[in-house]
Amino acid sequence: MMADAGGTAMHIGILTAIMLGGSSFTQLIFAPFISNFAFKKKFLLTGINSRMFALLLMGIMLYYSSRIVGDYEIVLIFLLITIFSVGGAFSNIAYTDILGKSLLENSRKPYFSIRLVVNGTILFSSAFLARHLLNSESYPANYSSMFFIGFIALAIASLGFWNIKEVVPSKMQVKGPNHFFQLIRKELKENNKLFYFLGFINTMGISSTLLPFMILYAKGNFEGNEMNIGNLLLFKVIGGVLTGLLLFLYSRKFKYRDLLYLNTVLALSAPLLMLLMPSISTLYVVFFLGGIVFASYSISMNGVLLEVSGRTNRALYTGIAGAGNILPAIFPLLGGWIVQQFGFLSFLLLFMVVILFSFYFIHRLRCTK
Repeated sequence: MMADAGGTAMHIGILTAIMLGGSSFTQLIFAPFISNFAFKKKFLLTGINSRMFALLLMGIMLYYSSRIVGDYEIVLIFLLITIFSVGGAFSNIAYTDILGKSLLENSRKPYFSIRLVVNGTILFSSAFLARHLLNSESYPANYSSMFFIGFIALAIASLGFWNIKEVVPSKMQVKGPNHFFQLIRKELKENNKLFYFLGFINTMGISSTLLPFMILYAKGNFEGNEMNIGNLLLFKVIGGVLTGLLLFLYSRKFKYRDLLYLNTVLALSAPLLMLLMPSISTLYVVFFLGGIVFASYSISMNGVLLEVSGRTNRALYTGIAGAGNILPAIFPLLGGWIVQQFGFLSFLLLFMVVILFSFYFIHRLRCTK
């Protein structure tokens, strides 16, 4: 969308930073406030409603984008995506807390896996619709239609959250910013796993920044061939759905440690394949691997976060984890600059170097479940 709107590699880098890292960093601001409340359902709903509002306005803005002059369209895209992403970060603190005190420990792996299967199945169906819209209409009508559909779908999905009943209180008193940072220092000192968990999400967390740049790479190198963004996204969804299904079937057998190692190997394989065999076919394989990496990272990150935190400090840990997304927030900006100045080869090499550090943090994290 940003590329079709006339955005550059730097614009895509900034947008990716907002969506994947920058918004999570705002959890550091939200967590102290939300931690003071024993029940957090209202904060979950507030975040969801803000995302619905952003999707609706994005659809309206794109529908009338022909009347927008200059770079205002790009500015509005940044603004609305920021609202959407920050709303997700805000609701995620409440969601993680409610989830942690609602699920039995031995039910977490099956839950994360089956949730991914259900979400992936819905996304799989949506991917066909997205591909049809992207191919049948030109920009911006195609994206406008997708955002309107996204608004309706999220509105329907949010109905289930309205029926949640919190019965177990979870509260940690945070008196102010200074007290909050004192709590962070205390937790880092007393819980070594938290430090290595932050190291892991700062290195492996950049894995989700690869695919947006691959779309930009494809537009510059394979335009006029059989490259189709809708089909690429479909391959990503297929990879995620298959991963969720396999992990659900073997949820009682796999360990987070093994999943973390596998995830890192696959994250390294995707850019390496593109370097060794740059082609349209390889690009589809990269997006398929990207779906696997995204799915396995989501399951392992959520599971490990619940393992290293407790009931009363879970909102605090979610905020710390969000604040720990420093490198995933910066890397897309750095990547956009590197692509413009030195090309995609330098970007891919730096990406792989950062991912390699994940092996060290996984080893020191010593997950046993």
